[in-house]
Amino acid sequence: MASIYKQIDIQAPAQQVWEAVRDWEVVHERLVPGFVVDVKLEPKARIVTFANGVVAREIILAVDDAAHRLAYSAVGSRAAHHNASVQVFQTGPATCQIVWITDVLPDTLTTSLNAMVEEASAIMKRTLERSTTP
Repeated sequence: MASIYKQIDIQAPAQQVWEAVRDWEVVHERLVPGFVVDVKLEPKARIVTFANGVVAREIILAVDDAAHRLAYSAVGSRAAHHNASVQVFQTGPATCQIVWITDVLPDTLTTSLNAMVEEASAIMKRTLERSTTP
């Protein structure tokens, strides 16, 4: 199984970033606008449409406010297995780091999924830093 591990340094307070991450219903507005173009809600799940046309059903496994961690699994797609977590760590009074870990099978999906993670990470960083309130 391949793992994609991404660290994103954010110039914004950890609590503010966590509030955006945990608001999983509007990932297309608060985290990655333009990368995710639509979200349809189901109980404990979301159907996510990406700008590249990929559609994924993501089951929300956990939203842990104490650990600032969201875990989800993409089901019914090309992947035989796709689990991911996004966790926010405070690094300073007004800075934090997001750690995004994705495990995927088959390994042949790693290159395309990593490209998506890289693109989403850059958009996430810009979006979260732009929304920082003084």
